[in-house]
Amino acid sequence: MQQVCPKMQASLDPVIPASCKPAWEKARANFDNRVFFYAPSIKRYETAAYQNSSHPFFIPVSVTGGSCQLKCEHCRGKILKAMHAARTPAQLLQTGEQLARRGGEGILVSGGSRLDGTVPLINYLEAIRALKKLGLKVAVHTGLVDERLAYGLAEAGVDAAMLDIIGLDETIESVYHLNVAATEFEKSLKLLCQSGVKTSPHLVLGLDFGSIKGEPQALAMISDHDIWSLVLVVITPQPETPMAEVVPPRPAALGKLFIKARGMFPRVPILLGCARPAGDHKTETDALALKSGLNGIAYPAEGIAELAVQLGLKPKFSEHCCSLIFQDEINDDGAFKQLASR
Repeated sequence: MQQVCPKMQASLDPVIPASCKPAWEKARANFDNRVFFYAPSIKRYETAAYQNSSHPFFIPVSVTGGSCQLKCEHCRGKILKAMHAARTPAQLLQTGEQLARRGGEGILVSGGSRLDGTVPLINYLEAIRALKKLGLKVAVHTGLVDERLAYGLAEAGVDAAMLDIIGLDETIESVYHLNVAATEFEKSLKLLCQSGVKTSPHLVLGLDFGSIKGEPQALAMISDHDIWSLVLVVITPQPETPMAEVVPPRPAALGKLFIKARGMFPRVPILLGCARPAGDHKTETDALALKSGLNGIAYPAEGIAELAVQLGLKPKFSEHCCSLIFQDEINDDGAFKQLASR
């Protein structure tokens, strides 16, 4: 179980800093007082407030196994190695059938990128449609998409499409090794939104070797489109990668981005996603996310659920992917006002 050191107690004080108050008040004006905490069984999670299931409930699957042609500076394919491998549509469907028989509820379909920034998903659309017929929720990390894939995902009935958005061309080149402009990521976002897929763009804070550079530009690009949720994650150094020694942005700098995002997306659910540094950094970051009016946090640090209660919020835990906040957590009783007319 996670422990909170004494010096982090200040972060857990139920006081909204003056800098956060406009964002906090904007959230309270547009949303009810629930906050959603996510702990999918992708990894073990246990705090005083919640312990997730030991059996698979919502699992990640890679259609390329542990292989990624891009070998990005921050990952080198390491994230993929923790996923179930399904290198063929038949293997994906078989994995889904096994999950459904065991009482699981959903799958995250992901995979390594090809050299052009795409993920080889087009041949998996029929398998995804079959997964939906099994009653499973399906979220997809898409990579760059063309019109055929965007509309194919919509026709297959995916519950959410996730796409990283990067604000600067130089970051795309230096970190992702891609020779494409940031506008190509926005083009993919536009196609997904136009296709009717419920789209949840992701933004990696500190992606440029720990520096905050293109994040404001990325938020501006996202704001031009009709998204269903926004997920913010934080660069997390991975061992044996070129970014292993990178220092992530400090929580105070992240807090400023939380406030900015809340102001730009007053009626869109905003989440703090799975990836972020651990320890004291996580505690302080999570506390700032709550106080900045974010709607949910994946794998919240010890003490964060209790802080939410002290702030007058009502925590609700889920073992689904956080990108599905608009579907599996909100539509049950219409409590999130901004979705009532959709």
